[in-house]
Amino acid sequence: MSHTTQTQRRSEPVVALDADAVRAAYRRWASFYDSSFGGVSAWARRRAVAETNRLPGSRVLEMGVGTGLALPRYRPEKRIIGIDLSAEMLARARARVAHEQLTNVSALLEMDAEATSFSAASFDIAVAMFVASVVPSPRRLLAEMRRVVRPGGHILFVNHFAAESGPRWWVERALAPASRKLGWHPDFALEALLRDEDRGRATLRPMPPFGLFTLVQLPN
Repeated sequence: MSHTTQTQRRSEPVVALDADAVRAAYRRWASFYDSSFGGVSAWARRRAVAETNRLPGSRVLEMGVGTGLALPRYRPEKRIIGIDLSAEMLARARARVAHEQLTNVSALLEMDAEATSFSAASFDIAVAMFVASVVPSPRRLLAEMRRVVRPGGHILFVNHFAAESGPRWWVERALAPASRKLGWHPDFALEALLRDEDRGRATLRPMPPFGLFTLVQLPN
């Protein structure tokens, strides 16, 4: 078996997701997302927003904004547009914006992250937190982020990526058949998002807890 074939097989999730499966999963998740996954992912989310705040440019697109957990952490000078496929998650994000009076959040829109309606080069930064393992085509997501971010801007992901071996690999593979119900891929490989040339340009930093998440930064 060639190295290319091995890489392709390792990068292909066991179960495919589609937009309807994602909507259905996050309709179920919406009411308790913050108290469950929100806690586990809090440290990595804070780091992703801190990096976004550090970067030049004020126009920020948050892909897969969910319930808006990250929104209060952006600096006031950052102008945020958030999009999500789940109406139920967006309703909670809008309530958060109103409750916390986040005047730098310009809009929260129901939109497919793989095919947005924004013009090219509309943003300085696009950030996707825990989204790459949710969308049907991670590489289409990356291509769309590249399209809407200006040349010289920045693209950031924070996400869980599957282990390549060891006990965690077995757990992730065992959970993989439940992907449609979970709404994300436990067996999501880095190669499903980044081609070899992208990985050579990317900065990858493991995040707590236990390196379960990785912060990925790409220049556009």
